[in-house]
Amino acid sequence: MKTTALINLKGGVAKTTTTVGLASFLSGVFGKKVLVIDIDPQTNCTTMLIDEEKWEELNSQGLTLYSLFAGAIKGEDSFNISSIIQKNVSGIKEAETVDLIPSSLNMIDIQDEIATMPPGKFFAGNPVEILRRAIWKMGGNYDYILIDCPPNMGLITLNALRISDSYMIPAIPDILSTYGIPQIVKRVNAFADNIAHDIECLGIIATKFRAKSNLHMRILERLKEGKDAPLFDTIFPENNDIAAAAMYRPVNTLRQRFGYGGQYDKFKALAEEYMRRAEHVS
Repeated sequence: MKTTALINLKGGVAKTTTTVGLASFLSGVFGKKVLVIDIDPQTNCTTMLIDEEKWEELNSQGLTLYSLFAGAIKGEDSFNISSIIQKNVSGIKEAETVDLIPSSLNMIDIQDEIATMPPGKFFAGNPVEILRRAIWKMGGNYDYILIDCPPNMGLITLNALRISDSYMIPAIPDILSTYGIPQIVKRVNAFADNIAHDIECLGIIATKFRAKSNLHMRILERLKEGKDAPLFDTIFPENNDIAAAAMYRPVNTLRQRFGYGGQYDKFKALAEEYMRRAEHVS
């Protein structure tokens, strides 16, 4: 089982669309069992995989990650994370082996409180161990776990990294979207050293690329040098069909969800490249 976090310190870089697209193609094309963990309080990944009405129902019943983190802050240790896993959620008949652990907007209210959680028995109440302690018994139920992280390096993101053996950085090849990449790599390396757990950077995924933009071309060439992290060969051009895939709608095929103008081939290539790179992570 390989676990990969998707991170960028800037929003709007197609991080969530990349997460959902990758999960869908790993399932629908390659027959892999995938768990998507939406740990971002914005919940965009959740509402891409289940409709908003379903999310509201789960949220009102406490069946989201909010209940796990809120319980940890109170010193409770009885939350069963299996109870909130949503099965076969992609909405695509071709990709029926994608499961989801949903997020909640309510997590915005507790982000700053996580650090105040009580130490617990044997001082096991570490604020970066909340998610790890909840899922460690899940074992090998999945081939891949993909985690959609918030655009920061706070405790919620550190919880995601704590259970990850790798991470990827979706980024638009512009100044604002790539500015924080060195900081991400530096912070993840420092965190990995601190917890004595390797977290490998699989690479940067270039998104929303505009070939007619001189700025995009220059920054893409710089990213290819791999100074901070390797660049994935698969590059996603700016595309309205991919943007439209952010709206949940039940369909039969991956092409219906992600478009017919070459996006299918792009996501398939990304899934192949991801599996090759993840396979070499110990």
